[in-house]
This record gives sequence, C-alpha cells and structure tokens, in this order.
Amino acid sequence: MANDLQTGNETSLTELVTGIVNDVQDLTKQQLALFKQELVSDFRKSREVALEWLIGASVCLFGALLLFFALVYLLEAYTDIPLWGCFGIVAAVTSGAGAALLYAGKKKLDSFNPLPDESAEALKENLQCLTSTKKC
Repeated sequence: MANDLQTGNETSLTELVTGIVNDVQDLTKQQLALFKQELVSDFRKSREVALEWLIGASVCLFGALLLFFALVYLLEAYTDIPLWGCFGIVAAVTSGAGAALLYAGKKKLDSFNPLPDESAEALKENLQCLTSTKKC
C-alpha cells in the first residue's frame, strides 16, 4: 500500500538539527573544560618544580660562594698573584661559566611550549567544523 502514512513518533528535521547543535555545544564546552583543567594542572606542576629549583639553587649558591672563596685563597697560596688578582681570575671564570649556562637555559626555554597541544588542536578542529561548510 503506497498510500499508508506512518503515524508513529517520527523526529522532525528541526529536532534533529537542534539535537546536533546541542551535542556540538556540549562537546565544545567539555573540550574547553578539559583544556582549562590541563592548563591548571600544568601550572601547578610548574609551580612545584620552580619552588624546588629555587630552594636547590639557593643552597647551591651558598655552597658555590664558599667554594669560590676557597679557590681564591688556594690560588693565592700557590701563586705569586696578589689576592685581588686571584679574586678577579675566579670571578672571570665563574662569570663565563654562568653566561654559558644562561645561554643554554634560554635555548631550552625557547623550545618549551606551555600550552597543552592535544586539547588546543582538538578545540581548533571543532571550531573550524562549526564555522565551515565542509563535512567534519
């Protein structure tokens, strides 16, 4: 029978589109929440590492200061260089080493990406799908 009409609970096109739009909005909200959570987690871990480094660097700085004084007096004891010259030599050598370490640290910092790449990429793809007419 070609003239039979279905009188069941059929979903209209408007309801389907509304459901899809709501699902996309929910997905986008969830991805934004995940992105935010990853940022907070990364920031917390970075803060903990920075505190440990600060404490460790402070202790090392104190130890290095004592070591440099010992090197100055050792150099003065075994050479004919005046005390002020020994201080100058040790200061020049340690300044050069410090500059090299700062340069290496800057290069590492330049290669560091603090944003969570996976979440940002997924969010970018979803936003492109929402704004473009292509199928996703």
